Amino acid sequence: MDLKQIKLIIELMKRSELTEFAVEEEGFKLKIRRGTNGLPVVSANRGSTPPFVIGDTTPPMPVAAPAAATPAAPKEEVGVTYVKSPMVGTFYRAASPESKPFADVGAKVVENTVVCIIEAMKIMNEIQAETKGTIVEVLVENGQPVEYGQRLFKVKQA
Repeated sequence: MDLKQIKLIIELMKRSELTEFAVEEEGFKLKIRRGTNGLPVVSANRGSTPPFVIGDTTPPMPVAAPAAATPAAPKEEVGVTYVKSPMVGTFYRAASPESKPFADVGAKVVENTVVCIIEAMKIMNEIQAETKGTIVEVLVENGQPVEYGQRLFKVKQA
C-alpha cells in the first residue's frame, strides 16, 4: 500500500462517519482511527519496523487536517427519522448483485420492512426499518463499510 492510497483512505474517513479503518496484507498492517479531536491518527507496521520511521526513532505524528474539514454534528429535521446501523459491517442494498434493492427512494416502509443487509463476520443480518414512512434518501453506497449507529436511510415519517 503506497502513501497515495493511505491519503485517499484518510480523505474518505474525513467525509464519512467512519471512525476506524484497518487493513493487513503480506506483513503490512495499517490502522487509521479518528482521534479524540475528530482527526485521523495513522499507525502502520511492516514486520517489526516502527510505524513510518526511516532511520529515525521519532514516534509517528497524527495526520492533521484543516479545522474547517471537521464535520459538524448532523442536524435533526422535524418529521424525519433515520434507519441506523445496529452493528459494524458491510452494507448491502440487495440480497445479491442480481437482485433488486430491498428499499429504494420513494419506497413506503413499516417497522418490520427489511431495508438492507449488513454482513458482519460472514453472517448476513437483515436490517428492518423500525419506523413507518417513506424513504427519502439512501445515505450509504452498496458494499461500503458501516459503523454502529451510522445513518443508512433517511425516512420521512408517515
